[in-house]
Amino acid sequence: MKSPIIGYHRDEENHWVAELACGHFQHVRNNPPWTNRPWVESESGRRSMLGQELNCRKCDAGAPPDGYY
Repeated sequence: MKSPIIGYHRDEENHWVAELACGHFQHVRNNPPWTNRPWVESESGRRSMLGQELNCRKCDAGAPPDGYY
């Protein structure tokens, strides 16, 4: 299931995490060559991706919403 990004926060290891409209969180790391997300490294890049839909595996699995750190 796809869900739009509505915000971001950093986890306890200082990695960026997208907050999805469905209530789930998803890491959005830039980790080339496996994952290329250079937009996550700047505030303007993250802001430009607000509203972009990500595939939420937690929704597909029927998981309850995530809690904040």
